Amino acid sequence: MNESLTLLLAWVAGVLLGIVFFGGLWWTVRKIASSQKPARLLFASLMVRMCVALAGFYFVFGGNWRRLLVCLLGFLSARLLVTWLIRPRKAVPVEPARRAIHAP
Repeated sequence: MNESLTLLLAWVAGVLLGIVFFGGLWWTVRKIASSQKPARLLFASLMVRMCVALAGFYFVFGGNWRRLLVCLLGFLSARLLVTWLIRPRKAVPVEPARRAIHAP
């Protein structure tokens, strides 16, 4: 297979791994408030996300450091994408505090 195509596929794999990792983190943070055992949820989520990410990196790596590096760049690109997608759509303007008037 062509080297540039292999690197492109490694980047796509990194983006997908990043979407799973950071999307899973976002889902976990949203579910913590309603969880009866938030520490268990956090730990289980961390273990699942880390295992998926590490297995994906290992699979993509295949002994070639360039693919690993490009996959990591895709992973970090996904972080930017996920944080951009989950940001609040509109900032609610906050009124400035009114000045307190005290009696002389």
